Amino acid sequence: MRIGDLAIAGGVTAKTIRYYEQAGLLPAPPRTPGGYRDYPPTAATRLAFIRDAQHAGLTLAEIRGVLTLRDSGEAPCGHVTGLIDQHLEEIDRRMAELRKTRTALRELAQRAAETDPATCTEDGICSIFSAPVPSAARGSSARSTGARTNP
Repeated sequence: MRIGDLAIAGGVTAKTIRYYEQAGLLPAPPRTPGGYRDYPPTAATRLAFIRDAQHAGLTLAEIRGVLTLRDSGEAPCGHVTGLIDQHLEEIDRRMAELRKTRTALRELAQRAAETDPATCTEDGICSIFSAPVPSAARGSSARSTGARTNP
């Protein structure tokens, strides 16, 4: 199978296939007498695996590791299970961070809705991001650090 046919079958470009070869994901195919790449039917299966693994969030390095295990005759299922678990943990961590960020942005949006730009002071850059500090707290903080307060 020529590279163009493999590209169509795999839903990728010929350039992507050449990149996968260079990255060690697809073995270099034999060449025809005319110098064209001549991919075996197994290349389409391998290409579909690479695409599916990428859609699941695996990196090319992780995919290369899975393929290396398979090429050595070892079933990679245990390794794949570990990768999936790692990716799920990472997604859970990122989702928790995003929930915190959403909460902070909602608080800022509320503060922004309550802020009148006409009354914005020049004490800072933007009062929406700077929560007002009570005057008693400013004085005690300045005293504890030895800093001077402006009257």
